[in-house]
Amino acid sequence: MSLLKRWFGGATAPSPSSDQKKTQRAASSKKPKAKRPDKRGSTNAESPSKQTATKKREPQDTPEVLAPLGEDFRVLDLPETLNRAIQTLGFQSCTPVQKAVLPHSLDGEDIIAQAQTGTGKTAAFLISMITFHIENPEQRARGAGVPFGLIIAPTRELVMQIASDAEALTRFTDLRVMAVVGGIDYEKQKKQLTSPVDIVVATPGRLLDFCRSDVLRLSQVEMLVIDEADRMLNMGFIPDVKAIIQRTPKKERRQTQLFSATFSEDIKRLAARWTLDPVRIEIEPEKIATDTVTQKLYLTAEEDKFKVLCNLIESEELDKVIVFVNRRDATRKLEDRLFRQGYATGLLTGEVTQKKRVRTLDEFKSGEIKVLVATDVAGRGIHVDNITHVVNFNLPEDPEDYVHRIGRTGRAGADGTSVSLICENDAFMLGSIETMLGEPLVFEHPPEHLLVDLNAPTRGSRKQDLITPTGETKHGKRPGRPPTHRRR
Repeated sequence: MSLLKRWFGGATAPSPSSDQKKTQRAASSKKPKAKRPDKRGSTNAESPSKQTATKKREPQDTPEVLAPLGEDFRVLDLPETLNRAIQTLGFQSCTPVQKAVLPHSLDGEDIIAQAQTGTGKTAAFLISMITFHIENPEQRARGAGVPFGLIIAPTRELVMQIASDAEALTRFTDLRVMAVVGGIDYEKQKKQLTSPVDIVVATPGRLLDFCRSDVLRLSQVEMLVIDEADRMLNMGFIPDVKAIIQRTPKKERRQTQLFSATFSEDIKRLAARWTLDPVRIEIEPEKIATDTVTQKLYLTAEEDKFKVLCNLIESEELDKVIVFVNRRDATRKLEDRLFRQGYATGLLTGEVTQKKRVRTLDEFKSGEIKVLVATDVAGRGIHVDNITHVVNFNLPEDPEDYVHRIGRTGRAGADGTSVSLICENDAFMLGSIETMLGEPLVFEHPPEHLLVDLNAPTRGSRKQDLITPTGETKHGKRPGRPPTHRRR
């Protein structure tokens, strides 16, 4: 299988036109694989003084027993080291978005894909990125902090998950992957970037900080992925993303893949600006929601919601459930009530420190935490297998968040269940959600067994060490001290 050999001209060479690029693509498919030309002669090349000796990552040993490679992956003719990683992970067949994206992305074409989280799109863009690097070896080493692959995502959890997936797919290669996110010690990450890195997965804010301080240099990025573009637009990250893309080579000199759950006019304009002759792929989000997730909506008084939630967990013996709440303060209170009721709980909000968010997710994945209480921003990047139920303690104000919430279950074709507890205040959001799904939602009253009174709490509140409240030190309040900003 041949990959697109991106056009690498000298510093004074003109950029190819769209037609020229298509001609080069056709010609490259008939040529044998060759090493990538060195780009240090271009205007964006790093100076020799910034070149450093590279220490490659040591590939892992191949397991003695591997599952057979599925036919979907066999026909793609992927590199052997990547196939072994796919077999080790147990992937048997491509998801619909992978079948649609990979034949084009592996040939170097730009991609604009409408795909919901949980459809397997992460593996789609990672496979094409890893394959490009393996099949087109570099003639000279890049300097420290100069990646060839860049993936931008809106939340820390999503970045950490993508980086984890990338590590798994590159386990038999020497590729080096690094996650760059806020909430982690800046100097520590800066020190890590003094070593060479191949693929950077990052949130926009921290990435731009490192770019402006010249710790990260994007002049040799050949593969660019913008994930969940709609979410970045809603969160106000687009100005940062624009500034980041301006630091990468022109779109004629890189491959760009953009993924978004929805395509507003703003997203379409941005996609047209950042991509060249893209292949457009659509996987409708409402089909993802309704085909793999059973949606239950219970009409419940506000004061009965906690009772229904606890009885639901008990009656169906749920051992891996996410409960979504709209506000941070309400999330904290609900998590505490569930803890006092005897459940193994975890809290995931934007005010939880990054270190503890990572630990909470690890404990949720391992099963140590049974009930995870989260807000939308924090929960957007949760990618955990075998989540059977998602509970909307409140309906989200943004209908897109409803789809993303229930997308935490029923992932990659698996079955899941979402339960929404709807009181009078939630009813105002129903119309916009139904419009987005393209179908009416069916309501019912909760069964009698979900309305049984609860037993008294089994324990008191635990010391809340997950967050650092505003105005306090990281060590919390100090008894006997006046509540002034700073003692003199």
